[in-house]
Amino acid sequence: MPRSPYGTFRLPHRQLVSTRPTVLWLTGIPAAGKTTIARATQAELEALGYSCVVLDGDELRRGLCKDLGMSDTDRLEHVRRTAEVARLFCNQGSIVLAALISPYLAHRALAQQIIGSDAFVEVFVDTPVAAAEARDPKGLYRQARSGALSGFTGVDAAYESPPAPQVRLTTATMSGARCVQALLGCLSLRNALT
Repeated sequence: MPRSPYGTFRLPHRQLVSTRPTVLWLTGIPAAGKTTIARATQAELEALGYSCVVLDGDELRRGLCKDLGMSDTDRLEHVRRTAEVARLFCNQGSIVLAALISPYLAHRALAQQIIGSDAFVEVFVDTPVAAAEARDPKGLYRQARSGALSGFTGVDAAYESPPAPQVRLTTATMSGARCVQALLGCLSLRNALT
């Protein structure tokens, strides 16, 4: 066992880097299931030994993007910062799952430009508003419907669906496990998994 001036230590389990680093950009309305699917996919990838990072829009708003509001300009900056971080992880060989609403086509196009077309995969978590509203884990739809919250995507702010996403996860008909398998299949087809 290796020795150091600080005592005996164990080498960490070696994680594989992807042979084709990829950013899976999960977009969809609030409560569509983006983060749930991203976390489940991360667990599967890490079980296989791959380095994988989840960038969750809500978590980023509590830290890196806590100075941003919900104006169109701030939403664009949120996407830009997330894309820059995703690019850094991707360049180190990690598979990145970015889970954020990113409601506008132009914003997602900017993310693709920053990350690079070869690495960027647009994943549309396609969930009907009624299904997302029925979940409403944070009570945000209820607040938006009552008028206590304005500018809420899917209620009084637009969401521009991707016209041709590389992956479409139709959560009304696909289980969480099937969504994860679809993402793993996408990575495999891209030769991102060895």
